[in-house]
Amino acid sequence: MPGRRSNERGGIVSFLMFAVVVAVAGGAAFWWFFVRSDAAPPPKIENTDVVAGGTLAGTWTVTPGGRSFVQYRVKEQFAGAAIESDATGMTNDVTGTMTVKGTTVSGTKVTANLATLHSDKGRRDRTIRDSGLQSSQFPTATFVQTQAIALAQTPQKGEKLTTDATGDFTLHGITKRVTIPLEGRWDGGTVQVVGGLPVRFEDYGITPPDIGGFVSVAGTGRMELQLFFTKA
Repeated sequence: MPGRRSNERGGIVSFLMFAVVVAVAGGAAFWWFFVRSDAAPPPKIENTDVVAGGTLAGTWTVTPGGRSFVQYRVKEQFAGAAIESDATGMTNDVTGTMTVKGTTVSGTKVTANLATLHSDKGRRDRTIRDSGLQSSQFPTATFVQTQAIALAQTPQKGEKLTTDATGDFTLHGITKRVTIPLEGRWDGGTVQVVGGLPVRFEDYGITPPDIGGFVSVAGTGRMELQLFFTKA
């Protein structure tokens, strides 16, 4: 009967629409509770207390642990990029040196142990050890300054300065010449440096992880750092 067939078609359409809504809601719920990441904020200069005495000239070092860290920031894409979120992972296993003489900064070298990168998801950490970053095979990232920095003026205690650092950045076994925008502050006891560098993964031979097309990583990311140097 026409009326009955019409009702049946309407019921099928309603059921299909309901099924789509449930699938989308279920996928969104799965992403929210199991995939979504609570990303760390970008590093920024801390207004540490200014201390008496001390001179800026000399050799400064970063030692593992403490407040210094290097971290990555990437876009994780869920269900074919229908949903995106930031994901971050960091390591405090960082070493570094730099020399300051007058208004010149030179001899900077920073090394991060990528094998100790950790995020809020163990599954992500295991993935980047074996694929993508492959930190089990390429455990370190380094920056070696190749051009001295000439500051516009001698830094004063508590003053924030911005500059660029040019050098060789090695990641995934590949070295590229880069320039990193930096912000720095000397409080009399420590020199604090923060900055970040966009990273296009294909430039470093990195294939972004893709878990069956369900969760993938965008082709670009960002390396971020916060370093606290003390006098050697």
